[in-house]
Amino acid sequence: MSQPALLEMKGICKAFPGVKALDEVSLTVRPGTVHALMGENGAGKSTLMKCLFGIYSKDSGTITLEGKEVNFKSSKEALENGVAMVHQELNQALTRTVTDNLWLGRYPLVGGVMVSEKKMREETDKIFEKLGVSVNPRAVMSALPVSQRQMVEIAKAVSYDAKIIVFDEPTSSLTEAEVEHLFRIINMLRDKGCGIIYISHKMDEILRISDEVTIMRDGQYVATKPAKDLTMEEIIRLMVGRELTNRFPPKENVPGEVILDVQHLAGKYTRLKEASFQLRAGEILGIAGLDGSGRTEVLENLFGAMTKDGTGTITLHGKVIQNKSPKEAIKNGFALLTEERRATGIFGVRSILDNTVIANVKNYLMGGICLNDKKMGEDTDWSIQAMHIKTPSQKTQIRSLSGGNQQKVIIGRWLLTKPEVLLLDEPTRGIDVGAKYEIYELIINLAKEGKGVIMVSSEMPELLGVCDRILVMSGGQLAGEVDAKNTSQEEILTLAAKYV
Repeated sequence: MSQPALLEMKGICKAFPGVKALDEVSLTVRPGTVHALMGENGAGKSTLMKCLFGIYSKDSGTITLEGKEVNFKSSKEALENGVAMVHQELNQALTRTVTDNLWLGRYPLVGGVMVSEKKMREETDKIFEKLGVSVNPRAVMSALPVSQRQMVEIAKAVSYDAKIIVFDEPTSSLTEAEVEHLFRIINMLRDKGCGIIYISHKMDEILRISDEVTIMRDGQYVATKPAKDLTMEEIIRLMVGRELTNRFPPKENVPGEVILDVQHLAGKYTRLKEASFQLRAGEILGIAGLDGSGRTEVLENLFGAMTKDGTGTITLHGKVIQNKSPKEAIKNGFALLTEERRATGIFGVRSILDNTVIANVKNYLMGGICLNDKKMGEDTDWSIQAMHIKTPSQKTQIRSLSGGNQQKVIIGRWLLTKPEVLLLDEPTRGIDVGAKYEIYELIINLAKEGKGVIMVSSEMPELLGVCDRILVMSGGQLAGEVDAKNTSQEEILTLAAKYV
């Protein structure tokens, strides 16, 4: 006899101006199970969860929690009724401590008036010890790497002692060791009888951690099946509505002469100690390494987003350049897709058009004073079509798009600048398998045009499938270089641990 449902969502509909995000979607979660929710970017997964969590108000349908119909008007109300959510995009008070972030909105009081700092510290220590989270509770959030900030958010959700916990792309910023740690936490919650809703594009994770899988497509329910009965190929077919036989496009780019020569690159205030390498025209150069190895710092120093120590040199097409600021780097033909799109990539309250043309404004000036609205609109249309961005219009606020579609807008933005060197930091983070393939095609096509691409990724198969060479960072140093065709994940991981 099957267990009674812990959560039932039936016939959920939600529309935004110009688009029906959810169309009669249903989801049933049983106690003590992990229920995966899958679909392409824009399929409606996050929207459905936001309707559950009180961030969005559903247009129609019913939500039943433990046999009682609910309709939360805010995330606070959802939390108070046993529903917690770890969001895909971190939204934290970066200038406050880890402890402050954990208790924000529910500070323990003494006498109903004064905040009890002592109790906050004690409870934080207990939660972290219980979950095995090794993050300094006194640290300021902005000083932590993204992976540790993600673990804090996970600990915060668990601390509510919720009956339902939603994990929206929880491993997108985590190292392999941290993913294993998260899975131990999830298994602990499952054993307690919690219902876990797990959203991820990583199919190997889904097949490993889930009991049941619900798949959505274009805002509609497609199917719910036991995870043990599914294969990766079947999931892809249900998600995209077609067969996708290859994860990576054919590599037709041919590296040519050296266009970029970097010698002794080091950061003045960062962990990057030294890195020397070359990039060829038409080459896709990967950068691998553990979290904190200095991968991101290489890109940010090249782009002028961090202060270099002054000893290194950057030579582009035989000319020494400084790239003391992002503005100078863009002028010199560099473009950077940052690791955290919400914090450093998008202008959330601005439109798709604004976010697309912002890095290329000088090319739209007429007479030095007016902007060419027609040309901006045409370029934005090109970006939407080329990147297959799902949006009602150019005027839609970018923050209303799915994470993957936001990422596509930013990539389109940089392609419009016609860069000589494209720097990509986790370009497919939070993006579904079909959209990943499209982005890989764009990267390879750019290389075929003779451009140089440097790509940081935490996904080893991605680096091996797309790149020509791979640099491996360890402890802020360049630990080695491998040929993507003739290496293995084991060799890369061995180099990654060299200076740890």
